[in-house]
Amino acid sequence: MTQSRTHTCGELRAADAGKTVTLCGWLENVREVGSNFAFCVLRDFYGVTQFVVENADMMAAVKPLNKESTISVTGVVRIRESKNPKLPTGDIEVVPSEIKVLGRCRYNELPFEINRSREADESLRLKYRYLDLRNPAVKQNIILRCNVVSALRQAMTEEGFLEITTPILTASSPEGARDYLVPARKHPGKFYALPQAPQQFKQLLMTSGFDRYFQIAPCFRDEDARGDRSPGEFYQLDMEMAFATQDDVFAVLERVLPPIFAKYGKYSVASDAPFRRISYRDAMETYGTDKPDLRIDLVVQDVTDLCAATEFGPFHQGAVKAVVVPDCKLARKAVDKLCAEVEVQSGSKPYWVKLDDQGKLTGGVAKFLTEQQDALTERLNLKPGSFVGFAAGDLGQAQKTAGVLRNRLGTAVPGHMDRERYEFCWIVDFPMYEIGEESGQLEFFHNPFSMPSGGLETLLQAERGEIDPLSITADQYDLVCNGVELSSGAVRNHDPEIMVKAFELVRLGEDDVKAKFPAMYNAFCYGAPPHAGIAPGVDRMVMLLAGEDSIREVIPFPMNKNAQDVMMGAPSAVEERQLKEIHIAVVSDED
Repeated sequence: MTQSRTHTCGELRAADAGKTVTLCGWLENVREVGSNFAFCVLRDFYGVTQFVVENADMMAAVKPLNKESTISVTGVVRIRESKNPKLPTGDIEVVPSEIKVLGRCRYNELPFEINRSREADESLRLKYRYLDLRNPAVKQNIILRCNVVSALRQAMTEEGFLEITTPILTASSPEGARDYLVPARKHPGKFYALPQAPQQFKQLLMTSGFDRYFQIAPCFRDEDARGDRSPGEFYQLDMEMAFATQDDVFAVLERVLPPIFAKYGKYSVASDAPFRRISYRDAMETYGTDKPDLRIDLVVQDVTDLCAATEFGPFHQGAVKAVVVPDCKLARKAVDKLCAEVEVQSGSKPYWVKLDDQGKLTGGVAKFLTEQQDALTERLNLKPGSFVGFAAGDLGQAQKTAGVLRNRLGTAVPGHMDRERYEFCWIVDFPMYEIGEESGQLEFFHNPFSMPSGGLETLLQAERGEIDPLSITADQYDLVCNGVELSSGAVRNHDPEIMVKAFELVRLGEDDVKAKFPAMYNAFCYGAPPHAGIAPGVDRMVMLLAGEDSIREVIPFPMNKNAQDVMMGAPSAVEERQLKEIHIAVVSDED
């Protein structure tokens, strides 16, 4: 049996009055106002239309139906007596002559009201995601995602990039997160890995002679969820350019992204090119984070020297950072709540004082700063009514806490955040190396495939002890928008000699490089072009455009925070014969 509709539920207007039409959709609501009279709402992908039951036959067809049954309604369009200006179809209604049941809803009670599904518990929404997606507000985010992906594809094609798909089953490699492993049935004891990113493949494409590559790439990482990160899989606009510099990559995205954000975003204002460039160290010092929200006008200032002589113990732990909010009218209760939120998010307690109308520091830790009051007032340019938040600890912790404090104050105190805009920036000059927290030894700070600034000579200087390896920066960059890291990218290390030397500083030799990255190392030995790339996250991009706080709101079928698909029941147990086929034995924790 096939159904034929003449119009959608969002299409009919006053000019269609008198036409006989057939609509198909879900029965959203029935409001009976008499024995044989009812107002009904039919909903499909495109909108809603009211139809009015006015006789016993049609009432007999509608009355047994549960809401959310799918039906076909054939009838005549007429002008409504009581019009609804809030609906595109609010001037008309349909008087049915035939109602067919296409798919009966067999439940009297729904898990939640469709149009209010976003108010339901998230676990319930994810379990019944197919019902949640019937909510037009939820569906709109998925439509937005489709439009944005289409616009990205068109823009990248117009920039001369070829869309090339790369393998999903590949080899495990150290990319910074846990791999999802897939047992190889024909190769007992060996595993494929789902790619954390197409990093090596896109660089190999550059060595293969392709000049500009992109794809909307699925990536898989076994990591914990958070507001801007979904566990399991995510998608990114992956791109790479041969014979390219950092500036070439920047120029492409600065042409591609602002028009898309301006067209599809919740806010119509987006940064013009060129985006502001901020070094990693300046970002940490000025904003307390390497993903600053530049819509906030507050900055972090260093007061370590002024606070070192106080008797307040936490100010002796390394560094002290301050965030000043002029004319702050937050009540004490609000300040305490804000500080508690900062402590939860940063893992470190902030402190505070205020400058009263007489120019005296009061509240919080003021009693420890009596002797420093004049110096702090001058350094921080304090005026009566100023609020000062302090963050203390080792340098990294003080910066992190100050960054969280800045964000919280910027959103809590009116006048310090221009919310309705998209503010982009590039974070550049990331450190090439860091001291690992667990190992206590030199490790790569970020991407090991990045070109060290200064090339081979810089690495040789570090090897000879002429410079500190921690002072080496990489030709590496992040794209940040409104405090969300959209992407990391880099000019790639395409020279085998430089690559080996970079790994030697972290105690890995040429044999290790060949073993971990055999295809890429060998390909580079055949003459690789300089190349650079980046991969903005599609999910995060759409989250920003939709004005959502959770990335799960823009993913059609997201996992929950524990990386479970509660709708499909994944992950799930499998039969013993399936495990034997792939040479796997499940061992319990007790064993």
